[in-house]
Amino acid sequence: MTGSYLKKLRALKSEKGTVGALPKLPKRRPPIAAGSDATTDGGFDSFDSTQGAGFSNFPAPYSRTISALEARCPDLLPVDRWQQAIADGQHFLARWGEQADALGWTATDLFGLHRPPTNPHPRYSRLSRYDEAGLIWLLCGREVIALTEATAAIQNPTGAVTIYRRFNKPAYGPLGDSLDDLEPPFGGAA
Repeated sequence: MTGSYLKKLRALKSEKGTVGALPKLPKRRPPIAAGSDATTDGGFDSFDSTQGAGFSNFPAPYSRTISALEARCPDLLPVDRWQQAIADGQHFLARWGEQADALGWTATDLFGLHRPPTNPHPRYSRLSRYDEAGLIWLLCGREVIALTEATAAIQNPTGAVTIYRRFNKPAYGPLGDSLDDLEPPFGGAA
């Protein structure tokens, strides 16, 4: 990418004569290694933070969160899902950030993840808990086409629309997965 940038600067310099000293480009960050043992360093656990100022044009609470997400892959997440969430989060916030903030969507509503257990199973995934996953983690490259105080409509590649519910997300799955779902017959006591 810097090669095309330098070519353009050189072309501009030859067109207009001399150009002042070229600005120094910031050094690239080293790649972030996030393996399955990422929790051993007592690492990333939550996006909730009161420190730091936002470095983007997104509303303040989301700016701090997206900056934290960009800085490090959350523990017990595949790197490809983390990278997709960054792209989805930036795209969502550019389009819907101000409206989401006005409608009361919190950073946790958008970027929240299940808090991992102390000793997670080797196949544990923080994304397996739909009831605690924020909207951004569920986009996977899909676009939000409508946003209300309680829902987000997600456009699927097939044309179907999935509704994400901010509140009252089911934790157990379909009806009948919990004994609480079963009522005594005819409304009588059990």
